[in-house]
Amino acid sequence: MKTFSFSVTSAVIMLLLAAGCTSGYKPVILVHGVFSGPSSFKNLSRFIKKAHPGTEVTAIDLFNNEKSTKSMWKQIDDFAKVIQKIMEKSPEGVHLLCYSQGGLICRGVLSKLPNHNVHNFIVLSSPLAGQKLVYLICYRRVVQRHFSICNYWNDPHRRVKDLKFNNFLPLLNGEKAHGKMAEWKKNFLRIKKLVLIGGPGDDVITPWQSRYPCLCSFTSHYMNESLCSMMKNTFGLKTLDTRGDLIVCTQSGVKHMEWHSNQSVFEKCIQKCAHFCSSILCSV
Repeated sequence: MKTFSFSVTSAVIMLLLAAGCTSGYKPVILVHGVFSGPSSFKNLSRFIKKAHPGTEVTAIDLFNNEKSTKSMWKQIDDFAKVIQKIMEKSPEGVHLLCYSQGGLICRGVLSKLPNHNVHNFIVLSSPLAGQKLVYLICYRRVVQRHFSICNYWNDPHRRVKDLKFNNFLPLLNGEKAHGKMAEWKKNFLRIKKLVLIGGPGDDVITPWQSRYPCLCSFTSHYMNESLCSMMKNTFGLKTLDTRGDLIVCTQSGVKHMEWHSNQSVFEKCIQKCAHFCSSILCSV
């Protein structure tokens, strides 16, 4: 697993990009978070197009604002249809950048689509290992069917209930056995790189390390290896790390609603990744 320090200057970053971006740019697909929509990516789209002129950037217009609380499986199926159409027009491959709840939606899409051509999957401050909420509400079956946030509720103190009642995250993480585990893992591992971005200044994701799905650096409650999807390699995270295709970029002082509009995050985490992965937004 590769991690970053932030001593590299913007000038050096641009030189690295210039060296790698010799064959044009792959399209970039953006997926928004909960209680949000495509307009939230206005600044990020501008950053990408300025750094990589001519890049086709698509912020998907689906399940916006209050509609983003619908069941995660419903959203995954519908987002998959739109993403599939974009990929069919881009046989050279695409990059997928997903924010907050969108990161989990994209993980589901990548697990269920057998022939996707996503090269770099960039996850921006997403609760990939779950989120702490009011368990008395989230463990009710009717809420699981209709309220997306409860689909990724994860309480280490109530693992038995979580595995019994949560019909989304344990299945996606391979913590609860099902008939498509091997297929989903194979599909997910079609990506070339996984880039995880986040930091301790986030004021929404709890614990903030949840965006790094059990890299065994959580709070003490998350240190138990029996909870560690990476150690078990249930959905391919350990395989990506072994391949050298797992990149973690941590930046402090960024609040949750700032990740997709913070230029420093773009330059130091998204753009800087070019040094390791043959240009995160470029064809190679």
